Amino acid sequence: MTTERIREILKEGEGLEIEFKTSTFELNKDVFESICAFLNRKGGHLLLGVKDDGTAQGIIEDCLEDINNNIVTLANNPQKLNPPFYLSTQIVDYEDKKIIYVFVPESSQVHSTNGKIFDRNEDGDFDITRQTEQVTQLYLRKQSIYSENKIYSHLGINDFKQDLFSRVRTLAKNQRADHPWQDMDNEELMRSSGLYKRDHQTGKNGYTLAAVLLFGKDEVIQSVLPHHKTDAILRIENTDRYDDRDDIRTNLIESYDRLMNFIRKHLPDKFYQEGEQRISLRDHIFREIIGNLLIHREYGNAFPAKLVIEKERVITENWNRPHDSGIIDPANFSPYPKNPVIAKFFKEIGRVDELGSGVRNTFKYCGIYTPGTNPQFIENDVFKTIIPLKPEQNNIVNTSNDWEEVRNKFGEKLGESSEKILSLIYSDRYISASAMAEIINISERAVEKQIAKLKEKGILKRIGPNKGGYWKIIF
Repeated sequence: MTTERIREILKEGEGLEIEFKTSTFELNKDVFESICAFLNRKGGHLLLGVKDDGTAQGIIEDCLEDINNNIVTLANNPQKLNPPFYLSTQIVDYEDKKIIYVFVPESSQVHSTNGKIFDRNEDGDFDITRQTEQVTQLYLRKQSIYSENKIYSHLGINDFKQDLFSRVRTLAKNQRADHPWQDMDNEELMRSSGLYKRDHQTGKNGYTLAAVLLFGKDEVIQSVLPHHKTDAILRIENTDRYDDRDDIRTNLIESYDRLMNFIRKHLPDKFYQEGEQRISLRDHIFREIIGNLLIHREYGNAFPAKLVIEKERVITENWNRPHDSGIIDPANFSPYPKNPVIAKFFKEIGRVDELGSGVRNTFKYCGIYTPGTNPQFIENDVFKTIIPLKPEQNNIVNTSNDWEEVRNKFGEKLGESSEKILSLIYSDRYISASAMAEIINISERAVEKQIAKLKEKGILKRIGPNKGGYWKIIF
């Protein structure tokens, strides 16, 4: 979230999708009433440390961390917010004051806080718990928001692949040893995951489309959703057709495995030392890309999702319910769940991380896997992702001529420390000054001084904020 965008929100003032709270030294008591109302209505922007008139008052710095942590913790506490919802917060410096920005997306479920249901109207939060008609309309509206919630009342537990339940429990246990799914039978697991719902218009109960997509037998999936498939294509030599292909028409859990296997079969791996751990760059990147392809697709549309490996790039496409349009900027975007129930399920089994982390992680690792490149996330009716496999020559410093050009621009020979710093940034543009200091074996202050000199000479530039941005070598 940029300062300019904060300024725009403050100027617009409180309304249906904007709410200000002072929260100078603690959370306002009614903060979760606004969060609940946003979730139940159209979503919105919540700013803490701001007066009702849009004046940025700021939050006392000693209280900042506690307030920030309380929002995240309470949002995941069913006693406070039911059902719980993961919220992403951001501390923003605005006019020498600290404020907290919270993007609250529209939820596919009806939420309550402290046992009360709130809805949003103009710039207020209204308790509609005892308003039977309004609560009914709210449930009806939620039912139609996400196609994943469509109910199939004639489906039974035997329409699902029974072996998948054991596998899912194992995956969940790997994430959390005491995961509650271990003590649930299959039907309880489905209900606790939001895969069994009540249709408040017809009064019928049943398993949802999300349940079918996650656990359904192949013939059940094809009966409910005949157009469902994900196409994995290798197109390098035979560009008119394909060199290899996997036509995937099964549940999302096994679809994920087949797509990852296709990537591992056709793309080289590159290992990277992150702290004390050696990680697979290929797996880290495409875990996010494949998770995004499966989780954030609009399954009600017959557009076939695809993953295509070409000589110079990997492209994925899927039909989308766009919240915005254009290329996504990792430094300034608000994550928006397209299928929240499926997304939450994938998070429980460790297939994805928190909402929005996929874009940030892909930007982080892509430039290391293919130096000098950035991925592209393009949001329109068709959501498109592009992962470059070959570096863009004008962004790379890796030949003697290029290094000579840098030296000429620098006006003198690069010192040993400067060359090492540029080399590290070339390998990992997200690397921190402290990490560089540890590798080069000099103090962090010495690294910062060298970086300052490189900036002054026009050789190095910081793109984005200190946290979440990256370095760019200019020559």
